[in-house]
Amino acid sequence: MSAQPPTPPHMTVDEFLVWASERPGRHELINGEVVSQSAERAAHWKVKLAVHVALLNAVRAGGLNCHVVPDGATVRIDDATAYEPNALVYCGEEAAPSALTVDNPVIIVEVLSPSTGRMDRARKLADYFRLPSLAHYLIVDSNEPLVIHHRRQEGCDILTRIIREGATLLDPPGLEVVVAEIYGAS
Repeated sequence: MSAQPPTPPHMTVDEFLVWASERPGRHELINGEVVSQSAERAAHWKVKLAVHVALLNAVRAGGLNCHVVPDGATVRIDDATAYEPNALVYCGEEAAPSALTVDNPVIIVEVLSPSTGRMDRARKLADYFRLPSLAHYLIVDSNEPLVIHHRRQEGCDILTRIIREGATLLDPPGLEVVVAEIYGAS
């Protein structure tokens, strides 16, 4: 088996998308530097799948013209930074089959893991809200029922709610996510 060529020292998001599409695994680009994602544990997979199913059920129940995407789609923050969230929702026309990016996410979800927790709670929070389309950023704990819901308010304010039970309304686009659907009925 031949060795993979080295990662270029610095690249744009467009260069990164070409580079990453030819490589196995998950990668993100931060200030032009490629960051490989760590292997995920079973608890992470389980919660990530449950989030995706809960969002999909909520979109269907609301009859919304929105699309739920599991990890795999890239969200471009600027010319040198792009992330691959664990799930997202965008509304309107469906992305082309060949699309690698989602340009207008309304909801982005990151499931916490030991290796990404700090980044998800700080840098990604700030970066994701640079996107004009983003209304909600959910940080979901993989170990216990805990959803941190950051919601864009009027102006530049971000409202944060900590949710351990019950539901949270994500409006826009007008859907509700129930914590028990993510973590199982209590």
